Amino acid sequence: MVMVGAVALPADANNSWGNYHWARTASPFTLKLVDNVSPAWDTYLATTSVDWTNSAVLDTTVVTGFSSPKRCAASKGTVQVCNSTYGANGWLGVASVWASGSHITQGTVKVNDTYFNTAQYDTPAWRNLVMCQEVGHTLGLDHQDTKFKNPNLGSCMDYTSDPSGSGTQLSNERPNPHDYAQLVTIYGGHFDTTTTVAAAATARANATVGRGSEGERGEWGQLVRGSESPRSVAAYQRELPDGEQVFTFVIWA
Repeated sequence: MVMVGAVALPADANNSWGNYHWARTASPFTLKLVDNVSPAWDTYLATTSVDWTNSAVLDTTVVTGFSSPKRCAASKGTVQVCNSTYGANGWLGVASVWASGSHITQGTVKVNDTYFNTAQYDTPAWRNLVMCQEVGHTLGLDHQDTKFKNPNLGSCMDYTSDPSGSGTQLSNERPNPHDYAQLVTIYGGHFDTTTTVAAAATARANATVGRGSEGERGEWGQLVRGSESPRSVAAYQRELPDGEQVFTFVIWA
């Protein structure tokens, strides 16, 4: 599927999306995941941070946030991570990523407790999968596979109906070697002359997708891949007046 503006979002073995990346002048670089989540999510955010830090080309660190989780407004140079009861709107998690040219400038991750407070999704496996996958999108990664019935690939960037794995199935709760190799492909080949990564953590908002909640579908822009049906994938693109683009990745319940 080709996105508006000729941006390709492949869903195959090459699981980067459009070669978007954080601008940085050194490797590894450190990206701040700003913690606006409740204690019930702190362990999962910490696990996700450690897992992505195992990459050879980037580190993530969790810092204290001050944003309203419901609004989860973006802040330049960081990824804001939030949880709230966003409503029975069909989605488990949403990652929104701002880009200027090919450079990511900020991101948000939202996980929907309306579903995670139910028995079906209130499991360590589902919480790990969704947190890991949505943060992975903000690093420049796309899905490795989008078919729920295919065997698990052992990657949180793989869609599945059983993230914990069963029988001979692999667990899809964490990154796998291909994810780490893809990050090396994205970040290992060059440096930038400037950086879009915040040197100091700031949790106060300086930009949002529109003025409403990013959980509202009208804020996401045009559907450019997938569908808005259960057990499917969806990606959206929105053009902003300042020339930036916002890409939104949705995990449907």
